[in-house]
Amino acid sequence: MKKYYIAIPIVIAVIVTSAYLFYPRQNDSTSLSAQALIENGSPILGDPNAKITIIEWGDYQCTYCHLFHQNTKDQLIQEYVDTGKANFVFRDFPLNGPDSVLAAEASYCAGDQGKYWQYHDELYNNWGGERTGWVNQKSLDKFATSVGLDVSQFDKCINDKKYENKVLDNQKFGQEIGIDATPSFIIFNDKKATKVEGAQPFSVFKQVLDSI
Repeated sequence: MKKYYIAIPIVIAVIVTSAYLFYPRQNDSTSLSAQALIENGSPILGDPNAKITIIEWGDYQCTYCHLFHQNTKDQLIQEYVDTGKANFVFRDFPLNGPDSVLAAEASYCAGDQGKYWQYHDELYNNWGGERTGWVNQKSLDKFATSVGLDVSQFDKCINDKKYENKVLDNQKFGQEIGIDATPSFIIFNDKKATKVEGAQPFSVFKQVLDSI
């Protein structure tokens, strides 16, 4: 878990050729299309045709993911996503166990009712620490009510474990391409990609985004 608490800026350049991103993995190289990085994640926030994509791998119980959400995300969205310069995708990396998986499942169940991002934000706005038990059916239903979901439909989705495999597949994919801490970001266009790790200040993201 030591890597989970990294807060020092780590920026790793990734070689890009044509429409493919070559991301280092255990002294080997795996060819990934932009589509492979985006698919199976959250709904795209912003213009799907924006030239730059920001992908976050995160965990709803993660301390530093919460700090990113509280301190950096809004400015990043306002200055780059809302202006059409970039879009944003969230992919699950539930390092903190079953409760993190459950929270991620709940976000996709909210997405079935068109409110993925509202529920995503509600989870982080009500963050209660790592492995403290704050993620449970009662709290998830409370958040569902807060964002205006049909709770019966929401509960059925959770009880059916409709999105459990999706969440676990996101984590597996992240591991395969070298994600090992949360939050981790890959920021890319069709020519260049950069990895940023940790709850970095907005200035770090701005430097990366402006460079590509």
